[in-house]
Amino acid sequence: MSAASLYPYLLVAKTYLTLAAPYLALAAAVMALVLLVMQIRLRRRLARLALGRNGSIEETIAVLMRDMKEFKEFRTELEKYLKLAEGRLRGTVSGLGVVRFNPFTGEGQGGNQSFALTLLDEGGQGVVLSTLYARDRVGVYAKPLKAFASTYELSEEEKASVEKAREQMAAHRKA
Repeated sequence: MSAASLYPYLLVAKTYLTLAAPYLALAAAVMALVLLVMQIRLRRRLARLALGRNGSIEETIAVLMRDMKEFKEFRTELEKYLKLAEGRLRGTVSGLGVVRFNPFTGEGQGGNQSFALTLLDEGGQGVVLSTLYARDRVGVYAKPLKAFASTYELSEEEKASVEKAREQMAAHRKA
């Protein structure tokens, strides 16, 4: 095939290229504009990512690693403190039970001025304080508790007071 035989095809191609050139230029301009917008957005994102003075990602990573190490140390200290605080709280009064009663029902003395008060920690250790009130005297008694029981015999009112303190502790655990 000679060059002269290709001439009519080249004329047709030239016509099509002449018609398509403005559209191709417009498409290239739109593509360039889209790429420019994407580059600006990417630079902004990279600038937000870079925290350091120089704006380098390496410096940002170093700052984040240092902060993460500080947070881990803080968490370790906080866990130690919480364990200490929980240990101290276990030894505090967490159950309280009060029962008022009249120890002298047959004689008409005292009214309901007598009471049994129980103070317990989470382990069931504590004390039962009892008062017996009469017009001419007041008696105060203390009985130690371990595991919700005493080595001394408890009266019915004192047992009821211990049970109330236990119920109160159970209610607080559920809440």
